[in-house]
Amino acid sequence: MEILNIIDPVQFKTYMMVLMRISILLFMFPIFSSNAFPALLKAGFAMVLSLLLYTVVPVDLTRFPEDAASTGLMIGGEALIGMTLGLCLRIFLASIQLAGQIIGFQMGFAMINVIDPQTGANVSIMDQLGYWVGLVVFLLLNGHHVMISALVDSFVLVPLGVFMMPQPVLAKMMELMAHLFLLAVKIGAPVIAALMFVSVGFGLVAKFSPQMNVMIVAFPLKIVVGLFLFGLSLEIIAIVTRDYIPEFKKLLMYLLLFIGGG
Repeated sequence: MEILNIIDPVQFKTYMMVLMRISILLFMFPIFSSNAFPALLKAGFAMVLSLLLYTVVPVDLTRFPEDAASTGLMIGGEALIGMTLGLCLRIFLASIQLAGQIIGFQMGFAMINVIDPQTGANVSIMDQLGYWVGLVVFLLLNGHHVMISALVDSFVLVPLGVFMMPQPVLAKMMELMAHLFLLAVKIGAPVIAALMFVSVGFGLVAKFSPQMNVMIVAFPLKIVVGLFLFGLSLEIIAIVTRDYIPEFKKLLMYLLLFIGGG
């Protein structure tokens, strides 16, 4: 059993802590969270990335507990750090999905769903279209580089074994949740307003011309108008995503600074 002596216990603990923080963040990242992405490949990528980072991570030996309960709390803190960073991106993409769901409902697509390859659940076809456009723009503008850079900086701002959840962090997360609905309304407002005017117009037509079968005419026309305007709204999604990336980096640094007790 002398081969076990090759592994330094301190290095092994450090590696496991780094792996926990990185793996949670990667598994919350939209692409890696997909069920279509092989789990073995996810684990391998997380382990390789952790292997690259753990050698340069500053270690305070006094922070490693000796008992199992304290070690579990330390692991949970590392997981919460990765979850907090990943949640910031998921909230932004959820606002795009919410805008697509509202637009799809106004178009009459409430019963038209597709299988989400990431979760395997039935979702609206419009929110998936907007979601993938936002995600592609995020990747094209190197948003994932911002995420990895923040992950590297997190080991400096939040050393291993340190996790705090002060009031500014909770307030910021609540603000992000509230901003989710505001951003969804901003993205979908032009299409929602146009479809509402179409519905009002057909309501007036039905009132003044009862013999006209408004339902047969209104349903395909709302689909055409909705698809056309939603296609134009994809430019809004691209602009919003482009403007979000600089703020995204500032947001991550803000959260890491308070989580680390700064």
